[in-house]
Amino acid sequence: MSPRPSFRSPSLLRLLMLASALALTTVACSGDKDAGNGPGRGGPGGGRGERVVPVRVVDARQQDLTVRIKALGTVTALHTVTVRSRVEGELVRIAFAEGQQVAAGDLLAQIDPRPYEVALAQALGTQKQNQAELENARNQLRRYAELHEQKYVAAQDLSNQQSLVRQLEGRLQSDQAAVDEARLQLGYTRITAPVAGRMGLRAVDLGNLVRSGDADGIATITQTNPISVLFTIPEADIGPVIEAVRMTPELAVEAWDRSEKQVLANGKLASVDNRIDTATGTLKLRAVFDNAGDALFPNQFVNIRLAVSSADAVVIPNAAVQFGSNGTYVYVISADNTASLRDVRLGAAEGENVAVMAGLAAGERVVLEGIDNLREGAKVEVVADPADAAAAPAKDKADATAGA
Repeated sequence: MSPRPSFRSPSLLRLLMLASALALTTVACSGDKDAGNGPGRGGPGGGRGERVVPVRVVDARQQDLTVRIKALGTVTALHTVTVRSRVEGELVRIAFAEGQQVAAGDLLAQIDPRPYEVALAQALGTQKQNQAELENARNQLRRYAELHEQKYVAAQDLSNQQSLVRQLEGRLQSDQAAVDEARLQLGYTRITAPVAGRMGLRAVDLGNLVRSGDADGIATITQTNPISVLFTIPEADIGPVIEAVRMTPELAVEAWDRSEKQVLANGKLASVDNRIDTATGTLKLRAVFDNAGDALFPNQFVNIRLAVSSADAVVIPNAAVQFGSNGTYVYVISADNTASLRDVRLGAAEGENVAVMAGLAAGERVVLEGIDNLREGAKVEVVADPADAAAAPAKDKADATAGA
């Protein structure tokens, strides 16, 4: 077994003395550094120097902040009509193509008109016959009146002739109604578009017998220009929306796709429902879009953004706002890079920004990153945004090129 080394060995003792000297030198240098940068050990700092905190700041900006309420909506046509025949008959003509845009009054289909032309001719014939009888009765009434003045005709005969004329006049009115009815039925053989819109798929082919009681009709017309979107907002948002409607009845509305990456259409708020749905605690609203490019399709689901306010305000990022026992606050950096705590009163928020109603002025610098290590009166070192630092060389190069 080898002997244990002795601490009295000259070489080992020399190494221990050297290590002690290095430790004392390090402590002395540290003390001198603290003495140069802050209060001494016996001072308020407790021997610790004041540390400079690196932070990233952002300027409070004066700008318009538009607050939008997000909702899920369903595209709904303002008019959807099932085209049916009003009369019974054979379908002899179809004048539209599936998917075609039609205007109100355009011819869509034709029913065989011949039976209705015959009915109209019969009604006109009966009317002319009764007109001839009425004309004859009136002429006879005039002769009876002349003879009655000469005492050649009894008063009863004159009265009977007057009743006959009135009877024939009533019959003539009935004949006119029959003619109008026959002409109306003949007109119904031409089926026209009641509203403008896009035609759907045809439900019946040529040669089929159609009637007014057919459930599917001939086709459907759906109005797509303009088109509406029905959406709901929670009960908590009703107050701001109603207040905004009082100020601006036609609020701006945006329709986005499902992924909320593309704006499909821009429209305006058209109407607000008169009651809250107690089952869901929501209020239904309708927005109207011109939809000139047919970007919105009936029964399509879209994301709605309703702009309820737009005001000129002092705006800062949400990340700069802190929450304490006394409310919300931010750290403001002065010109000499000193941090100070500032209580603020917040307003509406939109996206990553929030409006400051009181406590902050436009142009003041607020701390965005590095807040955890800050305290009142602390010295800070403002660190540039990495994106700005990367863009600076490119900007300098562009300025140099422009100068050359």
